[in-house]
Parts: sequence; C-alpha cells; structure tokens
Amino acid sequence: MGAGSSGLALETDQVGLSPLRTNLDDVPESCVASIFMHLDPPEICKLALLNRAFHGASSADFVWETKLPSNYKYLAEKILGQSPESLSKKEIYARLCRPNRFDDGTKQVWLDKSSGKICVAVSYKALRITGIDDRRYWNHISSEESRFNTIAYLQQIWWLEVVGELEFEFPAGTYSLLFKLHLGKISKKFGRRACNVDQVHGWDVKPVRFQLSTSNGQQASSECYLHQQGNWGHYHVGEFVVDNKNTPMKLRFSMMQIDCTHTKGGVCLDSVLICPSEFREKLNQF
Repeated sequence: MGAGSSGLALETDQVGLSPLRTNLDDVPESCVASIFMHLDPPEICKLALLNRAFHGASSADFVWETKLPSNYKYLAEKILGQSPESLSKKEIYARLCRPNRFDDGTKQVWLDKSSGKICVAVSYKALRITGIDDRRYWNHISSEESRFNTIAYLQQIWWLEVVGELEFEFPAGTYSLLFKLHLGKISKKFGRRACNVDQVHGWDVKPVRFQLSTSNGQQASSECYLHQQGNWGHYHVGEFVVDNKNTPMKLRFSMMQIDCTHTKGGVCLDSVLICPSEFREKLNQF
C-alpha cells in the first residue's frame, strides 16, 4: 500500500499536477452581491475596497434597494429633486445620508448611515413662536451647535407658545418627537464655549407642556420642568406610529408655558427632532 501511494505521488509530480488554489478574485460578483444584501452599509463600503469583484458587487442596485427606506422614491423627488430612475440606488443612499434641507432650508432630513432609517429636524424658523420678531423678547444667535447654524434665545416673556406642523411621508415604524432646548445663553469667548445663565428663570415654577397630534388621530402629551443648564437637552413630547408606509402624515406639535403669574426666560430654542424611537439612546449625536 505504501509503495502504491508513493507511485501515485510520483506520477502526480511527473504530470505536473498541483492542488487547486482559489482566492477572493475567483468569487463570482453575483455571489458577493448576494452576501452584501445581508450586511450593513458601512460593512459593504469597507469590503468594496478588497478587489474589483467586491467593488463591482458593492454597486449593484438590488443590494442597495434592500438598504433604502421604503419611501426612497418620494425622498429622491422631494429632497434630491430628481427622478429615482435617473440615479443608482447606491447614489440615492449616499446622498440621502448627507443632511438635506428642504422647505426653504427650514427643515432637514437624513438617513442613519448604518440602518437607513429616517431622521427629520425642523428649525425654529419654521415654527410659530410668541413674540419671535420682537427683539425685546428674542435674539437670533449664530451657532455652530445647530444643524441650521442659528438658534433663538428667549430673554424674558410672560406667555410662551411654540407651535409647528409637518407633512411628511415616513416609512412604517415608531417615531419619537423631541424639542431641542438649552438653558443659558451660548457664546464664545477667546475661542472657548461659554454659557451665561444669569437670565434663566421661571422654568422651575410651572412645568412646560408639550403636545403632539397626527392626521390619523394619534395624540401624545408630556409635562416637565426645564432644568438642564449648560447643555442641550432633548425634551420628549411623545411617540407616533406609522402603519401605512408611503402615505403622507401630518404632524402638529407644540410647547407651551402660558401661566402669566410669572415671567420666564434664559432659554435657547434650536429645533424639533423626529427620529425612530430606538434612537433616543443616542440623542447626543443630534
């Protein structure tokens, strides 16, 4: 048996046969694309750098269509201003992951790069605010800490009411709506961030009331005292559920402190954030 085995080995050497060797370049592009369908977008982008086959597979439309939200055609037309058929699915995804402004720059929408889920921000400039054009009450301050580069600072007022509306087509899911507020006036001194809290008052006397309603009858409300000085806080109004994807939903939301027995002031108002409810744990990114 040993001699037979040696003879076979010798014969194999004589005819010049060698074990078959494969590498990543030999994997069919279609197979790679099928694997990519089960990976997150950041993983796909990293693997695309390996070789030509992986790079080609990373551009396949059927791969990126599984990563895009169900309303991507609506987003391409409304936000990007282009027909979805004129762009590759990968390009649509990449462009929607960047912050895109709409409605005269007062609103912003973007996709979470890892999950493809939608977030929307509404600037204070798109809201109806008591006395917003009166400099005795409000100042408009340039700020790098805002997605819209400007925030509103309330010096003092008796009656505060902030109301906003949004009509938007959300993918199915559960969403949270939050007001982004900051107690204290933000500024920069010698290149360093500073916060003046001298005018902060009245928010510990009575709670602020937040409300949310939707066009299909959902309602939510909450109350809380404003307390977070020196840092931005996301004050949760409530949640709403989208069951019928690809159908526009109208939202109406408000923030009120209308007890006229005392004044209140010293707060910055940036925007309203709407995001998937599971994102509330990482609000510091917004």
